[in-house]
Amino acid sequence: MSFIKTDENSDFSYYNLPYGVFSTRNNARRRIGVAIGDQILDLSVIKHLFTGPHLSQHQHVFDESTLNRFMALGSGAWRETRTFLQKLLHADEPTLRDDHELRSRAFVDQSSSVMHLPAEIGDYTDFYSSRDHATNVGIMFRGKENALMPNWLRLPVGYHGRASSIVVSGTPIRRPQGQMRPDPTQPPVFGASKQLDIELEMAFFVGPGNTLGEPISIERAHEHIFGMVLMNDWSARDIQAWEYVPLGPFLGKNFGTTVSPWVVPMDALMPFVEPNTVQDPEPLPYLQHSDPFTFNINLFVSIKGENMSEAANICKSNFKFMYWTMKQQLTHHTVNGCNLRAGDLLASGTISGPEPESFGSMLELSWRGSKVIDLGGGETRTFLKDGDEVTLSGYCQGRGYRVGFGLCQGRIVPALQH
Repeated sequence: MSFIKTDENSDFSYYNLPYGVFSTRNNARRRIGVAIGDQILDLSVIKHLFTGPHLSQHQHVFDESTLNRFMALGSGAWRETRTFLQKLLHADEPTLRDDHELRSRAFVDQSSSVMHLPAEIGDYTDFYSSRDHATNVGIMFRGKENALMPNWLRLPVGYHGRASSIVVSGTPIRRPQGQMRPDPTQPPVFGASKQLDIELEMAFFVGPGNTLGEPISIERAHEHIFGMVLMNDWSARDIQAWEYVPLGPFLGKNFGTTVSPWVVPMDALMPFVEPNTVQDPEPLPYLQHSDPFTFNINLFVSIKGENMSEAANICKSNFKFMYWTMKQQLTHHTVNGCNLRAGDLLASGTISGPEPESFGSMLELSWRGSKVIDLGGGETRTFLKDGDEVTLSGYCQGRGYRVGFGLCQGRIVPALQH
């Protein structure tokens, strides 16, 4: 469909066109781009071509070093941009295809680019919206009869995370230190975490925010959801287990969270929408919506140790396993009047499915360290070792094309020595 050729297995097909922020070796300025195939279309170079009703007075948003101002323009501007980009990149459209001077300036090889966080993230909230994951963890710590807390089926449980430690894919993650209590009969000890874990998650960026005191209704929630990324919310399980009572996650979570650099717009995902999970008991009216907003996104996790020649897949899951939808998460977040802002990040929580191969954390895959995860070649894990590189990937599969998210990668480096 496009004059830019893409392989059918490329994450960045003509039907995707995700947004990101990049720089190049010969130009350190951070620019907004769109991925297609192995190329990046630099929107700052072609901003003058956006002449539609929503963007003619806002071309400057493509000169920004983050996506925040574009996100804040709202769904009308997003849709106008996407429609125009698909027209501009179509094989039959000569405007960019035949202007060789403009085309040479507008396209950049992804291989020669450095990716950055797509937005300035003011606030970050992590939900806990996978029933399978919540049940598994509940069984481990409280037993089968009390696996889910009484509120879990009534509202999207969440907590406020740390925005300052969110990093883009490829950034090393240092093993955290903190207090732990490995022996419940002894006082706590201080040291490097021995139970460092991954969490397979996805997250969405907020577009226009809301005024303090004015909730976003479930009917309007989709207008505030810009697009999605992959997320690995690294977790130190031994630090977390000792600290989390009574206020929840703290140092066991806030040392690092990795996101993929390309934000896939919701319009690219709508062809892969599926019916929502049947919720029983029925949520309170402010959380009810009948329109489907669950997505068939194939998700994968692999680990490559320092002594391994190739990565080993440890998880195959899917975003469609989520119990609470993104619309419900956003609506619940603001129902008390909390104000969201453009560029805020809201995460799904660990995504686990019903089968062991779909468990989205090593805590579940090793069942709290009671069994080993076989990586092949004599390599096993219960939790992460120094030098391990973890890769999250995901895509929606169309007929002869994909809408993918690229990679979300991070490598564990040793704790600082004192």
